[in-house]
Amino acid sequence: MPFTTNGSPKEGMNGSWDVGLCEFVEQHLYTAVVSDSLDQLGVRHQVMREYLRPVHKRCKFAGWARTIACSDVYHMVEDPYGKEIEAVDSLLAGEVAVVATQKSLRNAPWGELLSTAAKGRGARGAVVDGLIRDVTKIEELGFPVFAAGIKPVDSMGRGIVTGYNIPVECGEVLVHPGDLIFADYDGVVVIPGAMVREVIELAAEKARREDSTRAELLAGGYLRDVFRKYGVL
Repeated sequence: MPFTTNGSPKEGMNGSWDVGLCEFVEQHLYTAVVSDSLDQLGVRHQVMREYLRPVHKRCKFAGWARTIACSDVYHMVEDPYGKEIEAVDSLLAGEVAVVATQKSLRNAPWGELLSTAAKGRGARGAVVDGLIRDVTKIEELGFPVFAAGIKPVDSMGRGIVTGYNIPVECGEVLVHPGDLIFADYDGVVVIPGAMVREVIELAAEKARREDSTRAELLAGGYLRDVFRKYGVL
């Protein structure tokens, strides 16, 4: 399981993200070992709240945060979808839509068509700190989404996108544009952009030690002896 991607996370002539690093994380790591690595580095509050769950089974992804901020409204605004369309159209290949709603349960700001647009632009998934709709169609599309719940209510007159690519709080974690978002069945972890390669290298090394630990335990080794040898639990 070599970790071989090089350079800065954002590479290429057009400023595109390093998708290879995302693929490495998805294929070789899991959120628990990444969370442990962040703990080891003293960054201990990077896992989103447990109420954010995958909306279908194919929901493991890693990608760079493209943040979207929403607020509740109680009237019909002049251009209810304008900023939302801008935000989705701004997505780049390798990014994850991180939708912050201030924990609103008033409407579903994400659904099938936004998922389709995001997938078409090369986004790797979405995390919505709020409700979504069109879940069956999203599953058929194969686009991975984490959300707080499901409700078939449109945002018009109930909520509006107020900004994007700005710092937001999602799942009670502060997310900055360009942070690495990693989600699997255990939950969602946020790796600060400046620490991505250090955390991934540490997590990959820990995962290798866990593989050795697992093999020796299955062979009948005592937990105390194996822990003393590899230092992981």
